[in-house]
Amino acid sequence: MKSKLTAVAIKAAPDGKLQDGGGLVLIKAGPVGKWVFRYSHLGKRREMGLGNWPTVTLSEARKVRDSWAAELAAGRDPITIRNTQRAADVAARDKTDPTFQELTETVFIAKRDSLRGGGERGRWLSPLKVNVFPVIGRKRVSDITRFDIAENLRPIWRTKHPTAAKCQQRIRLILREGKLMGYHCDPFEADAALRILGDVRHQVSPIVSTPWQEIPALYARLGEGAVADCLRFMILTAMRTEACAGARGDEIAGDVWTVPADRMKGSEGSVKDFRVPLSTAAQALVSRASKYAEGMLFATYTGKRPTSTGLIKRLNGLREAGRPHGFRTTFRTWCQDHDISWDVAETSLGHAIGNQIERSYARSDLLERRRPVLQSWSDYVTGKAATVTQLRGAASDR
Repeated sequence: MKSKLTAVAIKAAPDGKLQDGGGLVLIKAGPVGKWVFRYSHLGKRREMGLGNWPTVTLSEARKVRDSWAAELAAGRDPITIRNTQRAADVAARDKTDPTFQELTETVFIAKRDSLRGGGERGRWLSPLKVNVFPVIGRKRVSDITRFDIAENLRPIWRTKHPTAAKCQQRIRLILREGKLMGYHCDPFEADAALRILGDVRHQVSPIVSTPWQEIPALYARLGEGAVADCLRFMILTAMRTEACAGARGDEIAGDVWTVPADRMKGSEGSVKDFRVPLSTAAQALVSRASKYAEGMLFATYTGKRPTSTGLIKRLNGLREAGRPHGFRTTFRTWCQDHDISWDVAETSLGHAIGNQIERSYARSDLLERRRPVLQSWSDYVTGKAATVTQLRGAASDR
């Protein structure tokens, strides 16, 4: 094979296709060009790129052309072989160096059984999908630096700080789990990004609660229907929206409502069914609620459970600033002002009290001590006189 080109001739040649022989062609355009290997395989003409000139020199291009010409001589298609090799290289890289989004999916699957509702209830992935994946989701985890993370979060670091902080915590967790899995990533980069982003003076605003002195008036003007009764049930039981909105008749036996663990707050495996003593007013609501839909106590006209939006909309319509979740604060403050013991008040809210060792020994849910508290609360809410003497005797520390 006689070569036709020289390094000097290439520099002096005009733009166009320069033939070197053996299928090697340089397509020149000014000071740069592209090397191409032209060949035929099974009667089909093909062109295979070999790199750019002058990055790839004439001698280097010839060596690469010769190696692929040897494959062609053996009856194999050079382009097919190269594509197969590249696919194998990509697959090998993906196993050891996934993108951030791929690693997130791996970590999520590994942690899913410990998340409530498989991670969907708490929308574990939501902040990442909205704020992180569009920026660094396709970046290889080995390439992610503190500067990448900081630039990603900077637009929302001060304007939406709680969301940004949650994203930073998620990123750190994912990189930490990835490192433990053997991937080349460093969770310290997420911590270092905090230094770049800087401190934020963010004051957490607590959920607005209705003062307990105003709750009887609000209770009386909630109106009629499933949404109103669900709000009343939340006030009387001091339970969360998730528990009350999904309440069913088969969860109630006598004057005790057993909230299933899957509607209680907490990480998977750490929560259990919770018994709530129902006051006479709460029992009356249960009896009345049976007309809405079979099984579900507070089904709306659509046959579905009330939504958080629907509950808030009812309060907004009454120009009530307090929020549904704030009813728990209302009840807790009432307990403080009426000398209800700390353990009874906290247990009434479904909170775990004591450390893990203490809870392993003290296993009572204080049902009987909570019963007069919720009844007295109900009497106050519905306008009846609270039996303070009886209440203190049954539930206070005195």
